[in-house]
Amino acid sequence: MAGWLSKAATVAAPDFNRWLVPPAALAVHLSIGMAYGFSVFWLPLSTALGRTAPAPGDWSVATLGWMFTLFFVFLGSSAAVLGPWVEANGPRKAAVVAAVCWSSGFVVSAVGIHLHQIALLWLGSGVIGGCGLGLGYIAPVSTLVRWFPDRRGLATGLAIMGFGGGALIGTPLANLLLARFSSPSSPGVAETFLVLGVLYGAVMLAGAFAFRVPPPGWQPPGWTPPARQVTRSVRVAVAWRTPQFWLLWLVLCLNVTAGIGVLGVASPMIQEVFAGRVDASAAAGFTGLLSLFNIAGRLFWSSLSDRLGRKATYTVFFALGAALYAAVPFAGRAGSVPLFVGAFCVILTMYGGGFATIPAYLADLFGPAHVGAIHGRLLTAWSTAGVLGPVLVNYLREWQKAHGVPAAAVYDRTLWLMAALLVVGLGCNALVRPLPARVFEAGGPSEPAPPVVLAKPPSTASWGLVAAAWTGVGLPLVWGVAKTVRLAAVMVGG
Repeated sequence: MAGWLSKAATVAAPDFNRWLVPPAALAVHLSIGMAYGFSVFWLPLSTALGRTAPAPGDWSVATLGWMFTLFFVFLGSSAAVLGPWVEANGPRKAAVVAAVCWSSGFVVSAVGIHLHQIALLWLGSGVIGGCGLGLGYIAPVSTLVRWFPDRRGLATGLAIMGFGGGALIGTPLANLLLARFSSPSSPGVAETFLVLGVLYGAVMLAGAFAFRVPPPGWQPPGWTPPARQVTRSVRVAVAWRTPQFWLLWLVLCLNVTAGIGVLGVASPMIQEVFAGRVDASAAAGFTGLLSLFNIAGRLFWSSLSDRLGRKATYTVFFALGAALYAAVPFAGRAGSVPLFVGAFCVILTMYGGGFATIPAYLADLFGPAHVGAIHGRLLTAWSTAGVLGPVLVNYLREWQKAHGVPAAAVYDRTLWLMAALLVVGLGCNALVRPLPARVFEAGGPSEPAPPVVLAKPPSTASWGLVAAAWTGVGLPLVWGVAKTVRLAAVMVGG
């Protein structure tokens, strides 16, 4: 087993078909992406004792929301600390460890629900699962950047779109499982967690063992790096001391803060804003619909950034995002479900696009060799946003409700605050400049560059494997899209 997990065992032959790697990355990211769908569990867990209404001892949505916060605190922390380890040991070993952490986190949380101990939910899904998120998130990214030097934006979009689409599959699946296991004495969440833990663990392991890395010096045939593309690299110890790194840290933090808090309360938010018109089932459709646009935005915007440039793409994110956040409360007051949902769908494309574009932005600035480790350090911005976003939304919601603000209006001030944060992010992005040559000289590798290894045409049989692999990840996505569209149609029609 140790040999199978070593980095040396994952080095591919020159005729390896690189299109086999994206479905392996998707298998991992679609599994850990269920983190975005956890809001579907908040209301059932908040009445776990009372069943029809909160009873003494029941957890509040704000208390449960700390699990969502811990996800991203430990995602960023583990990615920052273990990023160099992932680069040294390869994506396969990292993805196996991620699978064990993410799966066991569900099991520990199930025990916590059964015992009604919130600390076990925070430990299981938040801490242990969060470490699985961090390792599972960065392992495929640097791998695909190396396989697709000719399409960095597309590559990072393929790697990361699965994380945004995890809830697209997981939310309707969780609803089916909750309906199956729910009873007068239990909301069925513990049983649902156990099933999801086993299922996601198996899928992530399948993806992990499919990972391959290109030989040193590998590049696609017929491709020459453009003159403007950075080919030398800066080591992580140098990169994180540059102003450019910290400007991008702020760019990611502010973009994520504006979106992650809303995602964490998507289901209860739309039920409260449109009370009596949107029920729990339709709200699950809203959560899934956000996931659909999240995943679409990751591929669309990151691919478009290959043409627009990363800086120009982020300018669009911040300018248009700020305008939409400021306008959403007026859609709620007007009672327009379609406008409310539509605005958030566009916002979520840019939220997801920001995640998918940032690794390519880093590779453009710092070079490709250490992008995984640098990306891991940058994900501490996600950890910070994982605290700021949910805390701002959840506790402003609780404070306003306690002071008599109608449920339909408790999110207005928060959304206007998010718009202001995006304006600050717009300024940070404008300040990003190319790195001076001396940074590469000080931080670049001392060893000579490896000889260029051109890819050989993949065999005909390998294209059959590519079709099978894409079918394996595509069918669940199609099912999730169909479920989401049906639930969303019910919600908008209501």
